Amino acid sequence: MIDSIRQTPLDTTVNHHQHNHHQIVIGLTGYAEFEIAQQSGIIAPLTGCLVPANVEHYYQGLGENRQLIIDLDDEAESLTGAHRPLRRLFDRPGYFSLDDTLTHYLQFLVQESTRPHHTPNGLLVATLLSALQTRIDTRQPQDMRSPRRIRALDIARLERYVQAHLHRRIQVADLARLVCLSEAHFSARFREQTGLTPYQFVLRQRLSTARGLIVANELDLAGVAERAGFASQSALSHAFRRHYGHPPIALRESLR
Repeated sequence: MIDSIRQTPLDTTVNHHQHNHHQIVIGLTGYAEFEIAQQSGIIAPLTGCLVPANVEHYYQGLGENRQLIIDLDDEAESLTGAHRPLRRLFDRPGYFSLDDTLTHYLQFLVQESTRPHHTPNGLLVATLLSALQTRIDTRQPQDMRSPRRIRALDIARLERYVQAHLHRRIQVADLARLVCLSEAHFSARFREQTGLTPYQFVLRQRLSTARGLIVANELDLAGVAERAGFASQSALSHAFRRHYGHPPIALRESLR
């Protein structure tokens, strides 16, 4: 039976895993970023998230941070017997904020759980879960489900990465890893923010670089294709014609 309460910082490098127990994470100090089943959110002090068992999640501490982490399996005291209905909290991932009353209770829970002879974890956690469940069911379902603060993607950083790696194949996973998101979530966020798919974004960077190299007239077209990261001169010509409406050789000849 897992029914544990601990305080710990989260690693400042991106990690992901899943486990066969439920988990609650509540921010005490600093910040952390989570992505649970493609729902992303920032965990700040007095906010938290619900992580159902066997759901893959990504997480990363943002600088110095300290989190309260509660691990619960289905046989935990706070989820069995009269508390069994509280399992509904973990039907799906969710983010929440603590109101004033729950903030005071969190302070009590943190202090009580560190005492040598403290109230059993099951009772401490069951009280917290009951209060969360009440708020989700009544007063503020939207606030409890998704008070997420999502950071805008740093497009300039992504551009710098692409420019530095034009010589090799760039995959969506490379860009997603750079901003600590899963591929699916990154692709959706990127398209929403820019109107482009990551593939289109990389292709435009390659074409822009190729055009600049052609104007500079320092390389033949095969060299331009290699420098801009195209598989061949033919691949460059095909993409260039589709994007600009004319082949690269036409641009070069017009500059003579």
